[in-house]
Amino acid sequence: MSSAAPGILRRDARPPIDTEAAPAPGAAELSPTRVTALPRPWILPLPTAPADPGHDPADPAVRRYWSAVVGPGAVADLLRLTAAARTGRRLRRPTHLPVLLREGLVHWNGRDVLVHPNVPALAATHLARLRPALRVEYRTRFAGL
Repeated sequence: MSSAAPGILRRDARPPIDTEAAPAPGAAELSPTRVTALPRPWILPLPTAPADPGHDPADPAVRRYWSAVVGPGAVADLLRLTAAARTGRRLRRPTHLPVLLREGLVHWNGRDVLVHPNVPALAATHLARLRPALRVEYRTRFAGL
């Protein structure tokens, strides 16, 4: 392995480098920015009136059962949204917001994210996605919900 001398393109250098290469003026303005490189917008989650009894967000059942349904990242985003709605603080739009909207855990009114103070109990469609042992455990623990 060798190093490259200034101004010389060496094919045997690792990695090959060209010390004379520079982007054309204005090239950075023409290349589109990746979506993942853009900062996510700020949102202010708003609390809604409790519609269903559900689980307290601090209840370990939320992490145990909802993580099996929507995934741990979505549950972490849900808990952040719930805490932000309670305290009235802004946060960056969660990456799992589409999952939370699809499952009905939060709602979108066109401008704001509406968050329930309690995490709803699992519906029949959610229970069907759990593995059998977890499904039986949930049904025996929360028969009244």
